[in-house]
Amino acid sequence: MFRTLRNAWKIVDLRKKILYTLFIILIFRIGSAISVPYVDVVELAKATANAASSNTGMSFLTLMSGGGFSDASIFALSITPYINASIIIQLLTVAIPPLERMAKDGESGRKKLGQITRYVTVGLGLLLGVAYYFMVRNKYGALESSIQSGWEMWFGAVVIVLCFTAGSALMMWLGEQVNEKGIGNGISILLFAGILSRIPSGATYMWQLFYDGGIKQLNSGAGLKYLILVPLALVILLGMIALIVFITDAERRIPVQYAKRVVGRKMYGGQNTFIPIKVNMSGVMPIILAVAIISIPSMIQGFITVPEKGFWHGFFNVFSPSHPVYMILYFLLIIGFAFFYVTIQYNPVEMSNNLRKNSGAIPGYRPGKPTQDYIKRVLNKVTFIGALFLGVIALFPSVFGALSGIYGLTLGGTSVMIVVGVALETTQQIESQMMMRHYKGFLE
Repeated sequence: MFRTLRNAWKIVDLRKKILYTLFIILIFRIGSAISVPYVDVVELAKATANAASSNTGMSFLTLMSGGGFSDASIFALSITPYINASIIIQLLTVAIPPLERMAKDGESGRKKLGQITRYVTVGLGLLLGVAYYFMVRNKYGALESSIQSGWEMWFGAVVIVLCFTAGSALMMWLGEQVNEKGIGNGISILLFAGILSRIPSGATYMWQLFYDGGIKQLNSGAGLKYLILVPLALVILLGMIALIVFITDAERRIPVQYAKRVVGRKMYGGQNTFIPIKVNMSGVMPIILAVAIISIPSMIQGFITVPEKGFWHGFFNVFSPSHPVYMILYFLLIIGFAFFYVTIQYNPVEMSNNLRKNSGAIPGYRPGKPTQDYIKRVLNKVTFIGALFLGVIALFPSVFGALSGIYGLTLGGTSVMIVVGVALETTQQIESQMMMRHYKGFLE
């Protein structure tokens, strides 16, 4: 990867694209450090310290925003509204015929869907901004004293909500600018930058555990635990990166044979090829959707005062990251969303019909329903393996925290998967652009 970046730097237009992408990342990081007005950042940081260190929706949003969520920055909502809007529109294209026709209408249809996605993003940003304001006011009490009552309170609320909404819209625009003038997928690049920005704080946290909890406490015998667990966590992290790279590149190839056919005086077909099916076809989308669903109780808990005993205390306790019920539900949701996402992306009937139209066939299976059933079986098996992989990766921080007592790992399974996936995708895009420019020697 580093050699590819070094070779791409030698090409003038690619170097401009890389510099433009770095400039957008710089704007994102500056915005993540600018807090919205009327919020007591110090008080909010103290109140959210425990919530941000756990494996909940709060920690997930803090991670994706590069710490902006817990600091009440203008980019606190990050690209979450845009991701949710994209998922909603993508799902609606399956259920609503006009949107489905737009999706199949070529470039003009995609532009219309993109415009609809932008409007939905702004609407979701407004709703999330309102929810964030009430969480800061009711749950954490982190508003400045000047807007605690009277018309100043309403004015402050409007300013805070609009700042969050404008920040989410600006994040969407920055991602689109990277798509047009930079390198890689803009939204993925911003996610990548936000996650990497949390590495220093994560490294400091692990060093404090290793040094303060381990080396300093070694004489008393209590520090041996952290002297073993911290290096073990680093070894597991390296193994997880290797596994993610392997699964990301892994694919199941369905062999296809095309019959020979004569058109005029020329003969076409007669070649053997394959249909590549990725083991992890859905990427991190099932994890993002599962987090959005499983985090609803903890989000609701942020808006209300829960009694220390009783039904509701037990109910919300079930949805804590260390609870077995939470882990089981999280795992099942990931598997369910993985199958759902693949179902709307791949249609065995359409794939079989396309093969038959092009005089292609899978060896050993007749065209039509036998081919459909075979493709469906292969998709189900491959999807199940990919879903298990996603479930294990996503549950690693919760399981490791329950067994070791170390929560708040900055680079958990989901974040590592996003970082590795974006790095591989960006490297492949750079290599393809270098090939398009016929700089063959740079890839050797």
